[in-house]
Amino acid sequence: MTGLHKHLNPDDLLHVAVYACLTTTFYSAARLGEFLPKTLDCFKPETHVKPSDVHTDTDRQGLESTVFHIPRTKMSTTGEEVSWSRQDGVTDPEAALEAHMRVNNPPETGPLFAYRYTYLTKGKKIPKTMYRALTRNKFLEVINELARVAGMEALKGHSIRIGATLEYLLRGTPFDVVKVKGRWASDAFLVYLRKHAQILAPYMQAHSAQNEEFIRIVIPGIQRQQS
Repeated sequence: MTGLHKHLNPDDLLHVAVYACLTTTFYSAARLGEFLPKTLDCFKPETHVKPSDVHTDTDRQGLESTVFHIPRTKMSTTGEEVSWSRQDGVTDPEAALEAHMRVNNPPETGPLFAYRYTYLTKGKKIPKTMYRALTRNKFLEVINELARVAGMEALKGHSIRIGATLEYLLRGTPFDVVKVKGRWASDAFLVYLRKHAQILAPYMQAHSAQNEEFIRIVIPGIQRQQS
């Protein structure tokens, strides 16, 4: 995301919406389709996230999280919640979302990542401005253009959730927490462990206190036999 941010145009309202969406879906480990409609005319308030679905929670230690209520998901017809907290550096989702809300100011009951779009109607000289929903295809189009300019490989929608999973694991976040964070219904996310020795390093040390946790989660059958 840092590499993409270098080529972001802060004066382009579409770019601002795209980057806010990127940082939000990444740090909340959410599915792209939960935030973005497939097409311009398929946004549904009862399915997709709106500005009215966003709020801030504070725990007993005073730590704040921004929470997004997803009205309907694959796993729940009554919706689920995802969240992120402020981060350091240019990938901070809080700063990105604030910038988007400030310059695009999407309607409370419309798409969260709608952006202001200016156009000319046929035979008219005065441009008009309307809100346009950020779609999945438009998001990927902008992201991959930025990636091309940055000399990076093209990204796919599911890469964001996978990247988030790896990021949190590399930070040393416990496996169970990552599973809950990403709302993984199974242990399928454990496949990503094979790709990064750094994730496993803390659990592989000779006297690591984390060995027991690793065995319990990755090889649960052994634990049941021992107990």
